[in-house]
Amino acid sequence: MLVDAPERSSREHQMKPEDYDAWYRSPRGQWIGATEHALLRQMLNPERGGSLLDVGCGTGHFTRLFAADVRGAVVGIDPNLEWLCHARGQARQGESYVAARAEALPFPDRAFDFAVSVTALCFVDDQVLALRELLRVTRKRFVLGLLNRDSLLYLQKGRGGGVGAYAGAHWHTAAEVRALLAAMPVRQLRLRTAIVLPQATALARALEPRWPRWPPLGGFLAVAGEVAGEAVRPSATA
Repeated sequence: MLVDAPERSSREHQMKPEDYDAWYRSPRGQWIGATEHALLRQMLNPERGGSLLDVGCGTGHFTRLFAADVRGAVVGIDPNLEWLCHARGQARQGESYVAARAEALPFPDRAFDFAVSVTALCFVDDQVLALRELLRVTRKRFVLGLLNRDSLLYLQKGRGGGVGAYAGAHWHTAAEVRALLAAMPVRQLRLRTAIVLPQATALARALEPRWPRWPPLGGFLAVAGEVAGEAVRPSATA
């Protein structure tokens, strides 16, 4: 979800959900979306038949991809009703979409086997509460897609508060992510990056599979882990 793709903060003000999905059908969008999804899927490693929650699903683009991976019950949540309506119109068997905020998920503890969230945490008001909620409703594993501060993309689009579709986005570092999750019941934490050269040129595509995933220099930062212990309940002061 990089380069010219609209991000969570201002995407609904920039284009219609139909245009957002159309971007992923462009040559650049197809490559970027497929690269991001492949990394997320590899790190999550979801089993067939499992249930999955997509936090901040938007148009449901990544929700639909993960639904094809798990072939189980998949739910996407997002606060934007227009984008949810579009997602519902594209839904396939086993998918459903619910209006909700990441900081207040309307599901019981351990409701889903897996959870994903693709760049949504870069725009929520309370990252800690959103993460605790995501972990609370997850039984097995989770994967997050974030914007990487230590990247060429940040130098191009993120400095000074961000430009265009990246305005207002929070860009994470690997150290920050580890600190955010340090006090939460997470084990086997892994971080990888993708989309090192954000122009998505022929050279970028050729170099991408040969570029080491560590150190984390790609614009797309993927974070995966296993949920451990009891359900994570938000504190009264969170």
